[in-house]
Amino acid sequence: MESLQDSVVTQPRERPAGLVRELGLLDSAALVIGVIIGSGIFLVPGSVAGRLESLLAVIAVWVAGGVLSIFGGLALAELGSSLPAAGGLYVYIERAYGRFAGFIYGWMGLAIINTGSVATMAVGAGSYVAPLAHFSAAEQKLFQIALIAFFTAINCFGITVGKWVQNALSLTKLGGLGLMIACLLAHGSSARLTTHWWTPMQDLRLAPFGIALIAVLWAYDGWHVISFAAGEVKNPTRNIPGSLVLGTSACVVVYVLANVAYYSVLDPPAIRTSDRVAAVAVETAMGSGAASVLTTLIVISILGAINGSTFSTPRATMAMARDGLFFRSFGWVSPSYHTPTTALLVHGAWAAALTLMGTFQDLFTAVIFTAWIFYGLAVLGVIVLRIKEPRLPRPYSCPWYPVPPVLFVVATTWIVLNTIVTDWKRALSGLILMAVGLPLYALFRSKNRTKQPPVARP
Repeated sequence: MESLQDSVVTQPRERPAGLVRELGLLDSAALVIGVIIGSGIFLVPGSVAGRLESLLAVIAVWVAGGVLSIFGGLALAELGSSLPAAGGLYVYIERAYGRFAGFIYGWMGLAIINTGSVATMAVGAGSYVAPLAHFSAAEQKLFQIALIAFFTAINCFGITVGKWVQNALSLTKLGGLGLMIACLLAHGSSARLTTHWWTPMQDLRLAPFGIALIAVLWAYDGWHVISFAAGEVKNPTRNIPGSLVLGTSACVVVYVLANVAYYSVLDPPAIRTSDRVAAVAVETAMGSGAASVLTTLIVISILGAINGSTFSTPRATMAMARDGLFFRSFGWVSPSYHTPTTALLVHGAWAAALTLMGTFQDLFTAVIFTAWIFYGLAVLGVIVLRIKEPRLPRPYSCPWYPVPPVLFVVATTWIVLNTIVTDWKRALSGLILMAVGLPLYALFRSKNRTKQPPVARP
């Protein structure tokens, strides 16, 4: 027989007491754009070019990554409109598959997915600032930790402060990227683009395309973040779908244009041998002084992504704690600032610790592999809940259902399997970390049985 505690979590959720709905459509879209456009478009193109020979293949993989992200966004938009509570993917996975699956996602979000993403971005920012500031290795690490601490503090002091910082950083980065693309295209060569447009024998290989796609998906990571803050979005049935589609589509356009701009200035060998393609392209086209200006833009872009992730992802840990699946103090919401302060501080502290444990490449590969397992489960949850709960109110329905969730899940399965084959050591480390969640789940379930069941949410 189902226990009272298990029946509680199948009830419709509302936002936890203390959170306030302050995010409009533009605020929500700024959060999506701000988190997606971080360091990826500046750091990833070199590794993509190393796998793909032609500009056409490069554009195709960036478009494919964008389409996958939009498909995922359309699916999550349905879930977000049906379950407009803080917690995002944790809420959807727990509702579709049960408490154990929800806990494993929440655990992995805290252990590596969400905190590791913030750590990766901080490491990327440090790699750009260090040469200009002449940081030693130790000073670079301190800078990375200071960034995380700064944005954690900002987001502890209220959603209004966090959203205005996010809006300002997102607008600045979009303007700066637009200016960079325009300048590169103005100094670039259409003949160079034509020369490197297509090499058919190389472009037909699927394995390199799959490896490149994994790198591209890191650059798109963040399309789902608005779901974590669903309990703080005004008119969520309209603004969650709108911000997901608007924000992700804008990023696809920016990413494709940026890659065309890089190839208009640089030959493929120069792109393949650089992990700082944007800086090399700007310096080639406009001189070293312009490259210094670009570094400022890159850092601002990364700061926007750090702030957005810091703002949104701790809401999943908060929701898990409020369901009795984690330390209850992690579910505390400040009555003064309306923020999940404990969850924010713990996420910030662990993200700072992760910066000391790995390089950019180590962190982003671990994050992408584990994250996409749960992205696939969350999107598949659209189909699962349509079968399990056909009467669940769906103010927004995924368009062209079931095509977007099916294609997304197929692609996700391929990405995960491809990672296991091509980088099995990092994949194994992610699976081991998931296994660590098994005794933790048993511990919290055991502790929770001795306490009063949580109050049902109306």
